[in-house]
Amino acid sequence: MAVASLYRRSLTSPPAIDFSSTDGKNIFKEAVQKGTMEGYFSLISYFQTLSEPAFSGLASLSVVLNALSIDSDRKWKGSWRWFDESMLDCCESLEIVKEKGISFGKLVCLAHCSGAKVEAFRTSHSTIDDFRKFVVACSISEKCHMISSYDRGVFKQTAISHFSPIGGYSAERDMALILDVGRFKYPPHWVPLKLLWEAMDTIDQSTGKRRGFMLISRLHKDPGLLYTLSCKDESWISIVKYLKEDVPRLVSSQHVDTVEKILSVVFKSLPSNFNTFIKWVAEIRRTEDAKPNLSAEEESRQKLKRDELTQVHETELYEHVSKFLTSVGYEENLSFAAATACCQGAKVLSGCSSNEYYCRETSVKCIKGHGPSGVEEATVIAGVVVRDGSEQEVDLLVPSTQPVSKGSEYYSPESKYPSGSDAFTALLMALPPQTWFGIKDQALQTKMKKLVSVGTFSTMHHEEVSHLRKQLIMLKRCQENKEEEDLTAPLS
Repeated sequence: MAVASLYRRSLTSPPAIDFSSTDGKNIFKEAVQKGTMEGYFSLISYFQTLSEPAFSGLASLSVVLNALSIDSDRKWKGSWRWFDESMLDCCESLEIVKEKGISFGKLVCLAHCSGAKVEAFRTSHSTIDDFRKFVVACSISEKCHMISSYDRGVFKQTAISHFSPIGGYSAERDMALILDVGRFKYPPHWVPLKLLWEAMDTIDQSTGKRRGFMLISRLHKDPGLLYTLSCKDESWISIVKYLKEDVPRLVSSQHVDTVEKILSVVFKSLPSNFNTFIKWVAEIRRTEDAKPNLSAEEESRQKLKRDELTQVHETELYEHVSKFLTSVGYEENLSFAAATACCQGAKVLSGCSSNEYYCRETSVKCIKGHGPSGVEEATVIAGVVVRDGSEQEVDLLVPSTQPVSKGSEYYSPESKYPSGSDAFTALLMALPPQTWFGIKDQALQTKMKKLVSVGTFSTMHHEEVSHLRKQLIMLKRCQENKEEEDLTAPLS
């Protein structure tokens, strides 16, 4: 039986100019000489074709994230971490995207959740002159890339809503290079910048809002140095609602006169799976690949994590949280957390997503740091992970605070490791300041504001808490389906 099919489409020219045509090559040469094709080379190195007709947004974002060398922190194939469309499922399920595509706002949300710095503009909040400046800025640098959301019909092309990265700019002809991720249909092509603006300055019927463009770059440091929020479990929706809506209502509607009572109110009604929502970031390596000493890079990362953990442990809020959790029977079980992390690490290292892993045993050991001026030793938890009768040994690098002398205000007889107490402390600090405004006891309200304040701490701690707060805000927007409305609202 014959099956109807299509092989490519003819690129209508004008208005578009095929990148590989004689004219397209000449424009490219002119732009290279003018220095406005610098961003092209990193993009083309990671360019890919969308795997589903409706995946233009996901494919464009994958290209840009990989071009910026942003670590996905998730396994792609085998032991390799890499961004692929199949992994971009945080803000919208892949099944929905496959059927309906993704909106401009949700793609912005997805870029944020993937660890990128994002600036997004609808045409209703920008001008063609500003757009041209941004195109030039991204074209003369490899540190920033642009994704455009536009109506293909303006270029006399089939289909309507589409996303693609912008690969360069010709100042002489005022044209932009569209690296079309739908390569099975259209090749990369040059279009007049004015016409591209008109194609973006159209209404997306799915949202009733104008399309636009986003600038994506690396954060100056990796987000989530020690802590991060996870939305891989559906329970994140109820947890975000609880933290952002229920907690302020609870602390204002009940009589609380001590910090411990505030914590009791907050923790006694926690949604299920709350412990999977905030996690500390672990570093895993194969035991057989491990060297006797930490590498310089490993030591540097461990030092930063240890410094952050130390600052959290030295806060008065941590003391309150730790005492409260102990009073209600909460057990800090590093071995259990480490065993879970080792199983997750074994999955990543083996490239198998099966859940049939269990950690047979764990043991704690210390290894030397790198160089004479480095950290004297680092904590490693060695785990033996079993699947289908075969064993794999993995090492989990764990940051720890050093024992503090008795003369210190924050006396600790032994090293401390990441735990629920410090993770909950960091999350309480990340809640919006107005969370505590409803506390009726003014003295207690003032004290609580002081406890969660990060104003007197280091830049690193401030950024760690700020990252968690931004994650919360973005997840709240997604939970309320407001990601289309608040593109320019600050994430703070």
